[in-house]
Amino acid sequence: MSVTNEPAPYGAYSPDGLVRWVLERTRAAGHGWLSKRAAFLMRRLAVRRLAGRPVDVETLGAKFRLYPYNNVCEKRVLFTPQYFDGREREILESRIKPGFVFIDVGANIGAYALFVAARAGHDARILCVEPQPDVFDRLVYNVRLNPFATVKAIDCAVADKPGELTLFLEPSNSGETSMKIVGSGGAGAIRVPATTLLDLVRQEGYERVDAIKLDVEGAEDVILEPFLREAPRSLWPDLMIVEDGSGRWQVDLVKLVTEAGYRIVEKTKLNYVFERV
Repeated sequence: MSVTNEPAPYGAYSPDGLVRWVLERTRAAGHGWLSKRAAFLMRRLAVRRLAGRPVDVETLGAKFRLYPYNNVCEKRVLFTPQYFDGREREILESRIKPGFVFIDVGANIGAYALFVAARAGHDARILCVEPQPDVFDRLVYNVRLNPFATVKAIDCAVADKPGELTLFLEPSNSGETSMKIVGSGGAGAIRVPATTLLDLVRQEGYERVDAIKLDVEGAEDVILEPFLREAPRSLWPDLMIVEDGSGRWQVDLVKLVTEAGYRIVEKTKLNYVFERV
């Protein structure tokens, strides 16, 4: 199966037949164990039927072209968006205000960024950061599908210093590509440009950051520790959604963030949600 970034016009891969039937049912599935199991089984059937083709859909308030094969994020957004960080998105949506500034580090194919863009209005500023070339191409395609005009995408990594770094690719799930963790057998490595979070914020000319999402497979500490040490407090985000990489962090990031003046609003299965006190 060859999965590429297909350039055909949006709508060329609209779901029909069995795939559409599966989408209707998986998206209506409840949150109980049996409902989830049934949704995942139907998802597997539909993925097999698609045989490598992408799918053009509307979900989370935006248009997407999704490739549900080697990226768990795309599978969730396509088949079961109700399971995709539902509590995190609910909290984030409740904090949106005029001129909302949101940074999505590890943006993947743009699910968070476009979810916010669909709700934040024309004066929002939304920045997506994604270092993987293939995934970045999909992100850019999805951003261009939507008329929000508030989303900017940058193809680089965010780290503790500017320059270049090595990304270890995970072929079975692009979302697990990491600057820290060497992937499973068959994984490759690429060199990508890198910047710091503080440099990124300054380069964009932000005077404040309302919210940030960090999903970088265990390297969240590498990004946040120097930022909280060096950035003026006026640039500290009011809300932070941080993937739980506690088994990989080299510092106690939860302690660091709470001692900096944040409180834990929510701890979900995958993420911490911190709010500045």
